[in-house]
Amino acid sequence: MPARTLPVVTEQSGARPPRDRRRAERLLGGAAEPATPRPGRQHPAAPPAVRRAALVAGVEAAALAAVSLWLLVLTITSTPDDVGRALAEVVLVGLGAALLGAAAVGLARVAQWTRAPVVTMQLFLGLFGFYSASAGAPLVGVPVLALAATELYLLATPEARLAFLER
Repeated sequence: MPARTLPVVTEQSGARPPRDRRRAERLLGGAAEPATPRPGRQHPAAPPAVRRAALVAGVEAAALAAVSLWLLVLTITSTPDDVGRALAEVVLVGLGAALLGAAAVGLARVAQWTRAPVVTMQLFLGLFGFYSASAGAPLVGVPVLALAATELYLLATPEARLAFLER
């Protein structure tokens, strides 16, 4: 028996759609119009104080990432009293580094959401720096305090506040 070939259906301007397609369009509605392309986001130019604040936040993020790796190495190579607590500390410091890294990128773009997390992290880092400096580790505490104070100052300048208000 010879094989039966099916006719090829092509859509032409005058051709009617198949019956079941017409029924589906009647019940469910026709095809949607193609969406118009979204306009690209425009990021305003960051003023110098905000760019410097982004740089300081990036430096802090890199330092926190290094501390997180150092804590992980210490956890693996030594015998901590509680492994779970030591790993939780590594994770928390790593999350702080990730948060500050993302916030540094957001500050460079003058994103509205970045100020609150950065200020909150500076308060935590300032407390850590004060505790470290007063507990006998001024080589750790004083630089942390200096970076936190610098970041808070840069975000409090009039040009930085206006850059975030204009958005």
